[in-house]
Amino acid sequence: MFAVLKTGGKQYKVQAGDILRVEKLAANAGDKVQFNEILMVGGETVTVGVPTVAGAAVQAEVIAQIKGDKVIHYVKRRRKHSSQRTKGHRQHLTLLRVTEVLASGAEKSGVMAATGTADARRAAHNGGAAAKAAE
Repeated sequence: MFAVLKTGGKQYKVQAGDILRVEKLAANAGDKVQFNEILMVGGETVTVGVPTVAGAAVQAEVIAQIKGDKVIHYVKRRRKHSSQRTKGHRQHLTLLRVTEVLASGAEKSGVMAATGTADARRAAHNGGAAAKAAE
């Protein structure tokens, strides 16, 4: 059975046992996460979501938080300017091993939903404001 999931603005076709490099998630090595934004589930029969498949999920185990290959950005202004600039960047990634593809019953699994670090920061910020308001 396979599924097409969406995370970090990208789509991945996965099945149990696959290893993925996705945009950084708010999880530590060894944690189990669940992706709920499933666009398609296939196997014996194919289910295409409109836009997502209700009740479907993909569960994965976090192997490590890693950095991607270095990307070099080189700028050279030609002719009279004689200036150059080199910048480098390494994207933060999360390495995952897909453990299970669920066609239904994702709500009852009890596994933490996979969220990006920006979502985690936003939730922590909003949670801190709500706690201060309660006092």
